Amino acid sequence: MTSYGYFLASEDHGPRALVGQARAAESAGFRSLWISDHYHPWLDAQGNSPFVWTTIGALAQATELPVATAVTCPSVRVHPAVIAQAAATCGALLPGRFRLGVGTGEALNEHILGDAWPEASVRLEMLEEAVEVIRALFTGNRISHRGRHYTVENARLYTLPDEPVPIDVSGYAPAATELAARIGDGFVTMGPEGELLRRFRSAGGSGPTGCAIKVCYDADRDRAARTVLQRWPNLFLPGELAALLPEPKHFEQATQLVTEQQIAGGSMPLGDDPEEHIRALAECRDAGFDEVYVSQIGPDLDGFFDFYRTRVLPALG
Repeated sequence: MTSYGYFLASEDHGPRALVGQARAAESAGFRSLWISDHYHPWLDAQGNSPFVWTTIGALAQATELPVATAVTCPSVRVHPAVIAQAAATCGALLPGRFRLGVGTGEALNEHILGDAWPEASVRLEMLEEAVEVIRALFTGNRISHRGRHYTVENARLYTLPDEPVPIDVSGYAPAATELAARIGDGFVTMGPEGELLRRFRSAGGSGPTGCAIKVCYDADRDRAARTVLQRWPNLFLPGELAALLPEPKHFEQATQLVTEQQIAGGSMPLGDDPEEHIRALAECRDAGFDEVYVSQIGPDLDGFFDFYRTRVLPALG
């Protein structure tokens, strides 16, 4: 049976607000949490990007829900040996309730140290080696590694959970999905991408699968569309722009092409019609995903959680 979780948007909220949302999500009936891992927001209007590992420590004390990063890039901004330590510590804080979601990242977050931003095929190669390093360190053994992209010398993790943290791999295109099938303990993506899910399974992928959608609950549907245009128009950019643009100002320039009419006429649930929200989540469920995550855009978080508690989640069983 598909379960429904809440997606904490680190780009749009500070750490205290995220912890409060996690508590509200648990009370509303959501069964798990995803949290984004960003150094920058997509646009200055979003205005946040707290350090995800600190926030997860707070979440471990605030809620009993499982938590996963969605997703961490372990290959450029932070060395995979450091990600391994962070994830192992989260696994110890959240025994049996933490998963490390990984992906190839975006220039927006990963270029900050002045490293070159590789093309997609190289980023996939780096991700595969990074996961190899992380898994080796999860054994608790002393590790030395000299690969094409990473060096680890005499490293050992002393704080570990009882079982290694599962690693889920994100895929938004065929090559990344096939990598997820080869190296991942699960698969994550955005939206009801049934074709990618089928590719993951046909390539031998196993483990839980999850996807996420964004919604804007508001008593006024037109106001909801304006809110999305102000705070998350980047969701409507096509192609590889999300992976390649290096600064929030570049996203602001690109999203000048997004219109309120485009948002209002799209597939994102807007407003307070429960059927619109139910249909969007059911589409992800019917595509075959084990877990569906919802993220609210806009200020009425109390209204959103009450709406989902009383009108949406009960209808989905």
